[in-house]
Amino acid sequence: MSSSEVLTTSLSWDGAGSNGDSRLEDYLNDKLQTYADLESIDVLLRNVVDQQDLLRQQLDEAELNLRERSLASQSHSSDVEEQAEEFTSRQSNIDRRLMIITRSETSDEAVKKFDASMSKLQRLDIAKGYVELLSMVQHLSAETRSSFNKSPQDALKPYNKLQELTSALKEAQPAAENAAPHLVDHVEHSTRSLWKQMKDAFASKFEITLKKMQWPNKNTSLEGPVEQEWSEGVQRLLDLQEPELNSYEKRAVTKKYQEDPPILLPLEAMVKPLELRFKYHFEGDKPTNRKDKPEYFLSHVVGILNSYDEFFAVYLQPILSEHFRGSNLALNTLFIDSTSALITAVLPMLRHKIRNYLSSIAKQPQLFSHFIHELMTFDTSIRDEWGYDGGGGAEGWKGLTWEILVKQDWFGKWLQVEKDFAISRYHSIVDPIESREIDYDSVDPGVTKPTKAAIRVNDLLETVTDRYRNLSSFSQKLRFLIDIQITIFDRFHEALHSSLEAYLAMTSSIARTVQGISKEEQAKVQGLGGLDRLCRVYGSAEYLERKMQDWSDDIFFLELWDELQYRARSKRQQSNSFAGDMSVSDIAERTSMTVGSEKDSGGLFDETASAYRRLRIRTEEIIQEMLNYDIRESLRLYSRIGSWASVNTDAQISAAFSISTELDGPIQTLTSYLSFLKKALAETALRRISRQLALTIQTYIWDHLLLRNNFSTTGVAQFRRDIEALWTVFDRFAGPGQGQLGMRKLSNALDLISMPIKASAEGENADSEGPGNPKKLSIWEVEKRVFKSNDSARDALEELGLDNITESEARTVLEKRVELAS
Repeated sequence: MSSSEVLTTSLSWDGAGSNGDSRLEDYLNDKLQTYADLESIDVLLRNVVDQQDLLRQQLDEAELNLRERSLASQSHSSDVEEQAEEFTSRQSNIDRRLMIITRSETSDEAVKKFDASMSKLQRLDIAKGYVELLSMVQHLSAETRSSFNKSPQDALKPYNKLQELTSALKEAQPAAENAAPHLVDHVEHSTRSLWKQMKDAFASKFEITLKKMQWPNKNTSLEGPVEQEWSEGVQRLLDLQEPELNSYEKRAVTKKYQEDPPILLPLEAMVKPLELRFKYHFEGDKPTNRKDKPEYFLSHVVGILNSYDEFFAVYLQPILSEHFRGSNLALNTLFIDSTSALITAVLPMLRHKIRNYLSSIAKQPQLFSHFIHELMTFDTSIRDEWGYDGGGGAEGWKGLTWEILVKQDWFGKWLQVEKDFAISRYHSIVDPIESREIDYDSVDPGVTKPTKAAIRVNDLLETVTDRYRNLSSFSQKLRFLIDIQITIFDRFHEALHSSLEAYLAMTSSIARTVQGISKEEQAKVQGLGGLDRLCRVYGSAEYLERKMQDWSDDIFFLELWDELQYRARSKRQQSNSFAGDMSVSDIAERTSMTVGSEKDSGGLFDETASAYRRLRIRTEEIIQEMLNYDIRESLRLYSRIGSWASVNTDAQISAAFSISTELDGPIQTLTSYLSFLKKALAETALRRISRQLALTIQTYIWDHLLLRNNFSTTGVAQFRRDIEALWTVFDRFAGPGQGQLGMRKLSNALDLISMPIKASAEGENADSEGPGNPKKLSIWEVEKRVFKSNDSARDALEELGLDNITESEARTVLEKRVELAS
C-alpha cells in the first residue's frame, strides 16, 4: 500500500467523501509544510499504521463484548420467563389446594379461612407454651418443697432455677409489650410464696441458734458447736437471698431503682430483738420517749452500732467475704462489709419511728426544727464516722434527712419554719435601742467597730449556715442561702440605709423646714451625736461587708459557688428552670452577675457585698462632709484675726508663742472628733478621713487667712505655733506626722514665709532654723530668686525642699511678708 493510500485509509474512519478528503488535505498540510518534512514521512507513516492497528483492536473488543452481553441478556430473559411460569403454576396449585382444603369456591375466601386456622394454631402454640411454663413452675416448686423436707441445702437448687425463671419473665415483659401479665404475676406469686416458706423455715432454725448463744445479751458467746450452727444458718440465709441481691444489683447498675437496699436475712433475724428493745423505749409511755428529745432515739441507734459492731466484724465479716468473693456483690459495701450491713438492718426501724414522730410534731415548729437539726447530725455521724455510703459508691449516702425533706416533701415546711425563726430572731436583734449602739469590746483593737446589732445579725446568719451546712441537696442549700441569709442581709441593709436617709433628712435645711424637726431632734444629729450615728452605719456596713468576703473564702461557700457555676453554665442553653422555680437570672440577681459566665472570679455574696460597699463609701463621704462643715464653722472666728502684721515687743513676742485664743474652739472640736473616730474606726479609715479633714483645714486657712493677711516676723511665729498645734492634734490620734502630711502645701508656705531676714552661718540661730530651710538662706535672697523667673523660682524651691507649692503660689506667699512689702 502506498503512502497516500495508507494515509487515506487511516483518516477515512471518521468520514467519507469530501469530508474525508478535506481532513486528509488538512492533515498533510499540517505535517508536510517544508521539504525537510519529507524526510520524516516514514516515521509519520509508521505512526499512522500503529494508530490504525490500535483502533481496529478496540473495535474487535467492543464487538466481542456486545455479543457476550447480548447472549447474557437473552439467557436472563429466558430464566425470568421460566420463573414467572413456575410461580404462576405454583400459585394456581396453591389456590386449588386451598380451595379443596377449606372447601371454598374462590381463592380469596380460601385465604381468609386459612388465616383464621393459622391464628388458632398460633394461639394454641402459645397456650401450649403457657402450660409447659406453668408445669415447669409447678415441678420446680414441688421439687423445692420435697427437697426442703429432706435437705434444706438441696432445696436451694430448684428454687434458684425458679427465681431465675421469674426474673427472665419480668425482664422479657417490656419487649413483649406486657403480653402475659397474669402469667408473670402467677409465677412471681408462686416464687414469693415459696421464698417466704423457705425464709420462715430457715429463720426459725436460725432464731433457735440465736437463743442458744443468748443473743443479744452481753453474755453472747460463739464457741464450739454453736458457732458452727450459727455459721451454717447464716450461709443458708445468704444462699436463699442471693438471687434477690443479684436482681437488686442489676437494677442498681442501670439506675432503675428507687427502693431501699435489701437487708441481709441473717441480720434481719438478729436485729429483731434489738428492734423490740427500741420500740419498748421509744414507742410507749416510757420517760425516754420524749418529743423534745429526738436525740434520745437517734443516739440509741448509734449505741447499737457501738455495742455490736465488733461482734459482727469478728464473726460475720469473714463469712460475708468468703460468700460473695468473686461475684459482683463483692463490690457493694452493703453486702460485703459487716458494719454497713448492720446499719442497713437498723435503719428501717428508725424510719418507722421517724414517720410516726413527724406526724406528732408537724404543727410544732420549734420541735420540728430541732429534730431536723439532730437528724442531720445523725446522718453526718453515720456517713463520716461509720463510713456508710448506702451502696451509692462515689455518690455516697444521701441520708435520712434527704429522704424526709425530698422524698417525703418536708423541705418546704422546714424552710418556712427556719425562715420564720430567723426573721423573728432578726427583729429581736435590731428592734431594741441598745442594739444600735457601737460595740467597742466584741471586735479586735485596730478595726472598725460595728454596732451590737451587726455583730448579732452576723452570729444569727452563721447559725443559719450551721443549720443547712450538712444538707446533701444543692438546690436546698441554695434556697436556704437566698431565702434566709441573703434576705436578712438585704433587710439589715435597708435598715442601715433608712438610718442614713433619716440623718440626711434631719440635717437638711429644706427637710427641717418642711417636716418641722424640733431643736432637740436636731441636736441629736449634730456634733458627736451625729458622728456617732454615722459611724454606726459605717461600722456595721464595713463589718458585714468584711464578713461576706470571709464567707466567700469559706470552703463550704466555695464548693457551693463552684457547683452553682457548673450547673448554670450547663443549663445556659437549656430551659430556664434551675433550682425550684428560680431561673439562672433570678439567682444571679440575688448572688452575683457572673453566674453562668465564663469568668473565674465572683462569689455568692457579690451583689450583697457590693450594696454594703456602696453604703459604706457613701456614709464615709457624709462623715467627711459633716466634719469638713463643722471644722470650717469653728475656724470662722480664727480666720477673722487681723493682727498678724503688728510688730510686738519682746514680752509680747514671748507671749505670742502660746496658741491663739480664737483657735481653742477648733482644737477642741478637732480633738473631740478625732478621739471619737480613733475609737470607732480602723487605722486606715481614720487616716483617710483625717487627711481629708487636714486638707479641708489647709484650704480654709489658705483662702481665708493666709491670702487675706500680711505677716510680720512675730505674726509668722504665732501663725506657725497655731498650725503646729493643729498638727499635734492630728499626730496624737491619726499617727505621727499625719497632720503635716495632710497640710503639706500649708507647711511649705509656712517654711517659706517664716524664713529669717538675715542668713545665719552654720550652727548659728539653730532655734530659728526652719525644717524647710537647710541652707539657712535669708528671705531676701529667696525673694530675689523666686521673682526673677520661673526657672529660677523652681530651682530655689527645689533647693529649699518646697515641692508642694507652685512658683506663683510662692510669690503670693512671699508678698504677705511685711518686711518684704516695705
